[in-house]
Amino acid sequence: MKNMESLWPQRIIPVVVIYNPEHAVPLAQTLLDSGMNVIEITLRTEGSMEALRRIRTTFPDLILGGGTVFTRRQVHELQELDINYIMTPGMNEDVVGAAKERDLPILPGVMTVTEIDRARALGLKYVKFFPAEAAGGARLLKAMTRPYVQTGMRFVPTGDLSLESIRSYLEIDCVAAIGAHWFVAPELVEAGRFDEIGRLTREAIEQAAKYALPLPPRHRSAKEDLL
Repeated sequence: MKNMESLWPQRIIPVVVIYNPEHAVPLAQTLLDSGMNVIEITLRTEGSMEALRRIRTTFPDLILGGGTVFTRRQVHELQELDINYIMTPGMNEDVVGAAKERDLPILPGVMTVTEIDRARALGLKYVKFFPAEAAGGARLLKAMTRPYVQTGMRFVPTGDLSLESIRSYLEIDCVAAIGAHWFVAPELVEAGRFDEIGRLTREAIEQAAKYALPLPPRHRSAKEDLL
């Protein structure tokens, strides 16, 4: 059994688009120095795999996620890098199957109750709600997930969240964590503005801590298989 919740003690995940792998290690160091123990690199750029490789080599204990995963080959490559989890934009059952075969925790993207039901049918307990803000925000997520609270389903909303909006998501009892990028924005990373990234990261952690509600007892004690 794996405990997905332990990957995100701050209940906030930096979702990073990185172009230059040279920025990977300084960025990861900045996040660690700021109190963040996780980083997710999306596979949207040519340098993303190399960035993941450098981070894993330099920081073997850092919780490392791979995002925007589309293919079985990417799943295999990420497993070889000892990634802790992966996320996909949508409900790609072939990719889910590849991750299950390799015992690699996966959170596919969902935006409808039909997709949530399909995730449950595949044996998944954790999914990504994406694109959160464009789809209808915390109000939609709360309404859509109300029937699933007792099932143990857990959600990670991502997509244009802001410092001001995280409270509305973290107060939903089936939200495990949120994924966000305002404090690791590509323009900050590309400009090497790591001091600013550090400041914004500390601010994000502090803000999230105000609204990070204790998990209900049934979730704290349940032994749930991620896959």
